[in-house]
Amino acid sequence: MVRRKRITSVHSFLRLFTTTTSEFNSSLQRLRVQPTHHHLEQLILSSFSTINPTVPYSSQTYATLFHACARLHRLDIGRDLHHHMLSHDLIAAQQLYTINHLVNMYAKCGDLECAHHLFDHMLHRNIVSWTSLISGYSQYGNADQCFRLFSNMLAHYSPNDFAYASVLSVCDSSSRGRQVHTLAIKTGFDTCVYVSNALIAMYSRNSSMGNEAWKVFNDMEFHNLVSWNTIIALFQMSGQGDKAMRFFSLMHRDNLGFDHATLVSVLSSLFGMDEIDFSWGLQSCFQLHCVGVKTGLILDVGIVTALVKAYSILRGEVSDCYKLFLETNGCQDLMLWTEIIVAFSERDPEKAIFLFGQLLREGLSLDSYAFSIALKACAGLVTDKNALMVHCKVIKSGFVDALVLGNALIHAYARCGSISQANQVFEEMRYRDIVTWNSMFKAYALHGKANEALGLFDKMDVKPDAATFVALLSACSHAGMVQEGIQIFYAMSEKHGIVPQLDHYACIVDIVGRAGHIFQAEKIIKEMPMQPDYVVWSAFLGACRKHRESGLAQIAASRLKELDPENSLGYVLMSNVYCSAHSFDEAGHLRKQMRGLGVMKQPGLSWTDLVLKRSIKYVGACRCWGVGEGTCSLPKPGWELERSLKSPWRRNQRIVPVKELASEARRRMGLPGNVRAEPVTDGTLCRGHTERQVAVSRAARAVAVYEDVHQVGWGFVTPGFGGMLWRSDSWMDREVIEWFEGDLANPKQNWSGTGLFSE
Repeated sequence: MVRRKRITSVHSFLRLFTTTTSEFNSSLQRLRVQPTHHHLEQLILSSFSTINPTVPYSSQTYATLFHACARLHRLDIGRDLHHHMLSHDLIAAQQLYTINHLVNMYAKCGDLECAHHLFDHMLHRNIVSWTSLISGYSQYGNADQCFRLFSNMLAHYSPNDFAYASVLSVCDSSSRGRQVHTLAIKTGFDTCVYVSNALIAMYSRNSSMGNEAWKVFNDMEFHNLVSWNTIIALFQMSGQGDKAMRFFSLMHRDNLGFDHATLVSVLSSLFGMDEIDFSWGLQSCFQLHCVGVKTGLILDVGIVTALVKAYSILRGEVSDCYKLFLETNGCQDLMLWTEIIVAFSERDPEKAIFLFGQLLREGLSLDSYAFSIALKACAGLVTDKNALMVHCKVIKSGFVDALVLGNALIHAYARCGSISQANQVFEEMRYRDIVTWNSMFKAYALHGKANEALGLFDKMDVKPDAATFVALLSACSHAGMVQEGIQIFYAMSEKHGIVPQLDHYACIVDIVGRAGHIFQAEKIIKEMPMQPDYVVWSAFLGACRKHRESGLAQIAASRLKELDPENSLGYVLMSNVYCSAHSFDEAGHLRKQMRGLGVMKQPGLSWTDLVLKRSIKYVGACRCWGVGEGTCSLPKPGWELERSLKSPWRRNQRIVPVKELASEARRRMGLPGNVRAEPVTDGTLCRGHTERQVAVSRAARAVAVYEDVHQVGWGFVTPGFGGMLWRSDSWMDREVIEWFEGDLANPKQNWSGTGLFSE
């Protein structure tokens, strides 16, 4: 609500009355029908005077003006009118009709203390007096005082439908709500549409009372638009999107009419279901979009915001979201801006950061949620420069102590490779919750720092939850700390009382299996109190592939195919098992089976920035022994890179070991050879070094990591092209092809970094 300039005193703006009685009555009638701030102020300024008024004041005049002040929330004018009435018309000030409007004005404008004071000093009260004060307390959420007034009123008057609706709006569905419902049935007001709508809304606020709300709706003889909107909102809150869509279809078929609240509730129900059917949800979203266009509701920014969110969550085209956003012509609505940034944050984080920059230039006052979404987008980028910029803006905006933003900063810095920055944010946080600790554990796990994670766990001052132990077990898995991982797994139930779930079993199977204890991992799976899911079997299959247990691998692969026959992971891992055992015919047969069943392995895409040049990493299903063809030049998007594979490269190749190929990569890129195999993610490298020195150091460490985790492998070397390496990635459980080309020692050359690409 825009704050109007306050009229400080009635004596400062009451002038000599110059209008005729008919003009005054016309202005008064306009205020009764459709009051506006301008009309109210003009009438006050032109029609009231302390000197010889030509229009007599009356209780009706004051009541109309008090009612307009209540609707417009103009407490300043209402107070001045109250003073004027006490000074010039004591008869009107003592009439019940006028005092009821005055109590209603103070209550609706939020001055409940003054409203209650007037109510207590009334010589006479009627049902309107009680209802006005009850509705005021209801409007501002004072449930105790509202229910107390309602109870006191019963000794004097029987409540009307407005009193019932007011008290029900602040009651829960426990004893108070049921008492009011029972009284409504006894007095016959349960058949009133306003009371029934209030009952549906009351029961809808408690998810376990949905049947009661549905019973009230079914018992209603007449339903208005509020009734339909309320029951659809109930379906939305309870995750029953199919029912919400069905009811909306009935409304549309029977021409019952709907408004923007109906459409927003139905759209929200599509992505609020417990198990989302993305195909059905997206089709329903298209239909609702068409309805919005036909009815003109698409011009409402709330509808556009709901559509953008629905398309984003239901895996629609992000370009459709952006078109909807552009059609609003830069609407100054923070929720819309936030939702379009959310839509891009996972699929195109660079675009999300660009939009966030535009949002800052719009000059809107950002909240903590907008900053958290920007940090989520930063977590999808390779460097921490964007996270640093958003962090600075968070500090300048006064959100330095916001808990949710501290947690988001830890996550963003960790994903961007700056574990030192993540740790600094954690240490500087004044308040920490379980999410804060879990975020730091996950950061250490992501960077392979299991010892730091376990050391931090000993300092934890809040009760751990299930997610805490998932992060700790993941850290032990990445670091190969088998005994520590087993101890944590059993301690979570024995010491902390947390029952292991599927995620915990997947982690312990991965820890034990990767260490070579395949049969122990199999025993853990057999002794699970629940059926193992896809993640558990995939972890077990990855361990079997690493240690060449083809028999158990076939069992795990068959389980994966049963659980998700359209997922390529089981086929690819089993094919890798065959390739490791030199059973290339079986591997080829499995690949043909994948193509026959229409199972496709979606390629992945990642990148890194070195020496102002982007290096694309394109990862997908391996073509194995030179079936593929092509040359490539980076940087290009993944789909363009795949298109550029045109020229054959199989001729004049020779097979070389991993060690030799890594050495050749170092030589071509001008990298040092004595670099430890550590994750190429520590942001502290940037301190005191030039950009080229940082790039050389990170690239050298990257090659060291690749060489360290692939002790055995084969590669192709093509004269004049560079190195092509086929290997089995024991960290990422997939086969990739690595390519090195260029000379990092000479930044002027078109150095392309390390490319990983395949089918």
